[in-house]
Amino acid sequence: MMDGILLRLGLIPYQEAKEIQLKALDLVKNSKTEMVLITLQHPPVYTIGKAGGFENILVSLEELKKIAEVYEVERGGNITFHGPGQIVAYPIINLNKWSKNVHKFVYSLEECIIRLLKDYGIEGSRKEKYPGVWVKDEKICALGVALKRWVTWHGIAFNVSTDLSYFSKITPCGIKEYGVTSLKKLGVDVDLREVEERLIEKFEEIFDADLREMTKSEFLEWSGQN
Repeated sequence: MMDGILLRLGLIPYQEAKEIQLKALDLVKNSKTEMVLITLQHPPVYTIGKAGGFENILVSLEELKKIAEVYEVERGGNITFHGPGQIVAYPIINLNKWSKNVHKFVYSLEECIIRLLKDYGIEGSRKEKYPGVWVKDEKICALGVALKRWVTWHGIAFNVSTDLSYFSKITPCGIKEYGVTSLKKLGVDVDLREVEERLIEKFEEIFDADLREMTKSEFLEWSGQN
């Protein structure tokens, strides 16, 4: 079993959360802890991964920036949207101590969501060419990760009650033939906190993790001392 830290940050701006991710990344790289799981929501923001994505913006960039922030980021994948009602999970894990296998890591993140969906009577699935989790032909969870010296960061974004109209401004993940969905769109009206709790449970189960929760202030104080 791997020991780690759990941070539940609530609604937090993208850049602030990224700075916390980087602190967690340093702690894990320096073996101060084996993993940190960060769960949160972002105010409206579009992120563009290493695979690009500006070509998948369907309005002018100026128009897009009027409704949300826009960032180019280090993760794999293309353009996607994050916003309230969507649970974002950033697992910072030393794969040297878990399993030095990126495919297994991605598969395991997808499995967390597939098992979570099963709790609500929904069948989630994978598509061979496209990372993430799908319900039939609509994506409910996007996935984009990055690695530094076999330590993971970035992660997954799971649509619970997300305003899906933001996705109409882009071709999400550059995938034209499929759409996006959410638990709410599928008829499941559930408290976001409950879904977050279930996601954390699935993560601990699948990654064989024992997570100790810290507040943001506790974590920042602790990270500053290490």
